[in-house]
Amino acid sequence: MKACIFWNRLQNPCLKFQSFIFFCSVTVLICFTESKLCSPQTQTLVLPLKTQQIPSGSLPKSPNRLPFHHNVTLTVSIAVGTPPQNVSMVIDTGSELSWLHCNKTRNFNTTFDPTRSSSYSPVPCSSSTCTTRTQDLTIPASCDSNKLCHAILSYADASSNEGNLASDTFYIGSSGISGLVFGCMDTTFSSNTDEDAKTTGLMGMNRGSLSFVSQMGFPKFSYCISGSDFSGLLLLGDSNFSWIAPLNYTPLVQISTPLPYFDRVAYTVQLEGIKVSDKLLPIPKSVFVPDHTGAGQTMVDSGTQFTFLLGPVYTALRDEFLNQTSKILNVLDDPNFVFQGAMDLCYWVPPGQPRLPPLPSVSLMFRGAEMKVSGGQLLYRVPGQVRGNDTLHCFTFGNSDLLGVEAYVIGHHHQQNVWMEFDLQNSRIGLAQVQCDLAGQRFGLSV
Repeated sequence: MKACIFWNRLQNPCLKFQSFIFFCSVTVLICFTESKLCSPQTQTLVLPLKTQQIPSGSLPKSPNRLPFHHNVTLTVSIAVGTPPQNVSMVIDTGSELSWLHCNKTRNFNTTFDPTRSSSYSPVPCSSSTCTTRTQDLTIPASCDSNKLCHAILSYADASSNEGNLASDTFYIGSSGISGLVFGCMDTTFSSNTDEDAKTTGLMGMNRGSLSFVSQMGFPKFSYCISGSDFSGLLLLGDSNFSWIAPLNYTPLVQISTPLPYFDRVAYTVQLEGIKVSDKLLPIPKSVFVPDHTGAGQTMVDSGTQFTFLLGPVYTALRDEFLNQTSKILNVLDDPNFVFQGAMDLCYWVPPGQPRLPPLPSVSLMFRGAEMKVSGGQLLYRVPGQVRGNDTLHCFTFGNSDLLGVEAYVIGHHHQQNVWMEFDLQNSRIGLAQVQCDLAGQRFGLSV
């Protein structure tokens, strides 16, 4: 599959018109074309982007998030340093600080060597970058023996990275963006070294001041994930295309006061209710509002595969979905089986039933917008689980209480065929039902 990115150089005075478009699949070519809004001259560059299978729990996340159990990570190949060194990075909208395994990191096949880069510059601990811009990191930055800014990233799966903050030139294609701050990690503990060694690092895309999207200064970005083969597109910049259905916007929830269980730089929205088919679950709206500690926020995160709800809400949804499917599906009667530690509603599907029967839809009702989940998105086939010839399919909503997490998290599985616009300038997220494979064709491409 081929794709194009429409891009202006960072130094271009027409930066506000800047847009990137990434089309993502197992093997992807990305083309860059300089916008004619700013210059009649165009150039075409090629950059590979691919998805990568990752076992459960191997991708690190911060402690105040789920130990994300998604199966696919999205990696981009770029270059860093002078002269450029090739690196591959996991794109993660749920993390802030981008980081690379540096040359002292053991047991990793691909590393970045800062000693080979003339543009590499460590961040001193006295700089405002270290003292101020790291305030949203889970563990505050410190000063090492060389008076350099030292960062420790600790994750829910017991993985951790440690090293210095630094800046260097990042090349997207052949165009360099200088002074981008990242973590140069020289000490790493991984719970799954074999898998983590397949990439050089991680590209953080949340709302924190040190995230990649924040440092690049994009006012908004969007993505659209196909429901068939996990292809799709990511657009950095404006998405005002006439063929996109009108977006329904829900405001981002912002709390300025630091709270122990509230992630201030996550993409947090207000969930107000859930419907199964047309039946509104009898749940008070107050259950969806974060409490005085910040527990109970609703985060939209493309890095999570499924959706997790707090216990009382999950139980109400599970019971109603079970009630409406009792006559059409054969439920798994095994209280000891919990898929991915949080999903305990599963069904046996016979081999003579190639397609699932019509299922009741589940609608997540946000303030000002709604996300409707239907059909095959509601059940996920569990690999390797069979009974005779029957295969096991589990409900794609889980209980976050079983994971010890006080939050609602909306995963990418339920964002399929939805145009998701993250409008940072206006602090809101826009949603519209879109056939994402057809969205690629609007750009003259077959997704």
